[in-house]
This record gives sequence, structure tokens and C-alpha cells, in this order.
Amino acid sequence: MIVLRPLSLEAKAGLAAAGVFFSIMVSRTFLLGNLEIGVRRWLLRLQTALFANVLMLIGSVYIWRRTVTPLYHSPAVEWRCLWPWKVAILAFLGLAHSSFFTMLFLVAEEPYLLTMVAYSSLGAYIIMIFFLFILGCMEQGFQLLAWRGGRVSRSIDKTRKTVLKPVLAVAVTAVLSVVGLLNAAQPPAVKTVEVPIHQLPPSMDNLKVVLLSDIHLGPTVGRTKMELFVRMVEALKPDVTVIVGDLSDAEASVVRTAVEPLGQLYSRLGTYFVTGNHEYYTSDVNNWFDLLKSLNVQPLHNENVKITTSGTTSAKGEDDWICLAGVDDIAADTLHYFGHGMDLSKALDGCGPDRASILLAHQPLAAKRALQARPDINLILSGHTHGGQIFPLNVGAYLLNPFFVGLYKVGQSTFVYVSPGTAYFGIPMRLGSRAEITEIILHSP
Repeated sequence: MIVLRPLSLEAKAGLAAAGVFFSIMVSRTFLLGNLEIGVRRWLLRLQTALFANVLMLIGSVYIWRRTVTPLYHSPAVEWRCLWPWKVAILAFLGLAHSSFFTMLFLVAEEPYLLTMVAYSSLGAYIIMIFFLFILGCMEQGFQLLAWRGGRVSRSIDKTRKTVLKPVLAVAVTAVLSVVGLLNAAQPPAVKTVEVPIHQLPPSMDNLKVVLLSDIHLGPTVGRTKMELFVRMVEALKPDVTVIVGDLSDAEASVVRTAVEPLGQLYSRLGTYFVTGNHEYYTSDVNNWFDLLKSLNVQPLHNENVKITTSGTTSAKGEDDWICLAGVDDIAADTLHYFGHGMDLSKALDGCGPDRASILLAHQPLAAKRALQARPDINLILSGHTHGGQIFPLNVGAYLLNPFFVGLYKVGQSTFVYVSPGTAYFGIPMRLGSRAEITEIILHSP
């Protein structure tokens, strides 16, 4: 304590975050394989919630010092007006911090009101930090220009600015949050993309594949949303429907009723699923496989099926077929999830370069690795990035992924399509991105 006392609160929070992160690495490396699956699930979620909250504490201190502290000594603010303002900011920060803990207790068929409010506050928290940072940079720039020009701000201007900045920050955050909430509440856009596929059998020209990704059934996405997605997909009359990971943020038993509408989805040549990183965070992948199979959704666990025009998935007796393969998400390797992990060779077994092949791989990084090993793959379908979901997170998602969103051509005859997601993760907002159901039409070049 003697050593830590001189440190600022932000520095202490940073050290706490480092401590929690170290515990996560230790538990993943040495403990997870020896823990009962339920204990492992709770440990990972608790560690994630603690890590996020100690990091958020740094941002909360920053928000408090920009929106509350300057008002203490301002002659333009009366003491009786300051108290409601402090309580409002404190309640807002408390709700934002509570969002990660709702995953532990408040997940059901439909989202709880408290959960929606908490995650909405988290979205507003991210927006406010970014706006305050930009506002601070602009203020420093103006002060530098004023100093170089020999101008001095009057005290009355400083007083007004002291009051104006917090009010402006809250107002802009509120407006952008409402825009983000309304955008996310809309049904996903239906986007049609035509992709030329070499070696596509003539009988399969104009094959329609509908792509879903990142639905994230859990704290803020429930059965009502899933029913909407199923209706929208059925209206497209797909030949094949694929779900490329992050279907859920909870165990199969918890959101079983929320995912049941998938059983009503009809695709002429089948519906297929591959895992995303969030399936492994649930530590319940095998139960999810069993549940999806009962809903006529076939998981592709480092395996493939031969899609034919006859409505079967067997190449026996048929010459015209394409290979639809799926790999486990690369998070399985990071988490040392027993029996799982990306195995491209196994997934593409029997699918040579003389046949058209489509690979389902949740993360764009997995798509990049797949192309390095098998550049003959015709089309890779991914998700994961959410198109950034909320500005300014878009920037980070763009920089961290080899493919961000939309259609990419790699080499002469390979394409990668990255879905921005069909719903959202946690925060019920979309700002600078739009949820999407993708209708992919395959045709010969």
C-alpha cells in the first residue's frame, strides 16, 4: 500500500487490469483443462467482467473529471443544481459498469429491461469518452493557436466553457446514442451480392446462399429477433442458408426457447453452422451442436458436405456438386477447447482444386490463414467484425482484421465476403454500421 499510495487512481486501475489479465492467462494456460466445465464457464465470465470493469474505471474517472469536477468551483453553477447532475452521471457510469455482470445473472428468452438499459449505457459510455477526447484535443489546438496569436481568453469565456463542455458532451452523447439505438432496432438490411465461381457446375448456376452471422442470442437479443430473422430469410427462398458463428453468448439450455425459431427455417439444400469465438466462450459447444441438429441445422465441425442439385448432400451418383466446408473458430485453439480447433486439411478432405469450394470461417484472420494454405478455395464467408458496430470501434475493427466488411477479391478467382452481422453484440446500438442478411448469388464467370 505504501508503494501504491502515490499512484493516481488511473494508474492503480491499470495495475489492477494487468493483474486480472495475468490471472486470465494463467487460468487459460494451466487451469482450464482441469476444471469442471461449469466452473470454467463462470471463471472466464467473471474474469472478463472484472477485467472490463477495471479498465472502464480509468474511463469513468476521465468522464467524471471532464463532466463534474470542473463545475465544483464554477460561479455559473449553483450547488443545488450540481447534486442532480452528479447523481445522473454517477448512475450512468454505474449502469455502464454493471453491463458485463448481467451476463452472469440476467439471460433469458427475451432481454430484461435492466440489461437493455445497462448495455445501452455502455454504448453511450464509449461514445462519450470518444467525444470528450476529441473535444479536449480541439480545445488544446485552439489554445495553442490563441497563444501563438497573442490572444488571451477572458475569464467570462472560461466560465462559459466550463459549463458548456459537460453539457455539450452529454447532449451529443444522448443524440448519437438515440441514433444508434434506432438504427439497431431496425430489421437488418437485405443485401444481394453476385459472386463468380470458377468450376461451378452449370446446373448450379444462380445458386442462392443466404448468409447470417453474429446474432449473439443472449442478454440483449432474444426470441423476437430470431423470429424476425427467420421470416426474412424464408422470404428470400434460399437454396442454402449458412450461419458463420457467434449465434449465442449463452449456454444452449438458457436460450433454448430463443433459438427454437431456427427449426422453422427451410432451405432447399440445407442449413449449416460453424462456430465463432463466442460459442467457445460459453464452454457449451457440444450441447449447442446437439440442439442445432434437433432444429435441422447441421454443424460443420472441421468437415464438409457435397452440395448437389438434387437436394441431398452426398456426391454419390452425381457429378455436379460443390464443396461446402466449415472450420472451427480459431478461439478454440487459444482456449485449449478439447476436441476443437481450426483444422483446414480435415475440413477440405475430398475437396480438390478441380471442384468449386466454399469455406465457412468465422474470423477474417482464419480466412487469411485458409487462403495461405489453400489458395484454390473459391469463396470464404466470414463475420466477426460487426462492421465495427459503433463508431469509433469501427476504426479498431478495420485495423485488426485482414478483411473488414463486404466483398474482397483475392488473386484471380478467390473471393472473401465478411458479413457486418445480423444483429449486434451486447450493446443494442449500430452507429456507422448496419446489420445485414446477405443474399449471395453464385454464377459462372
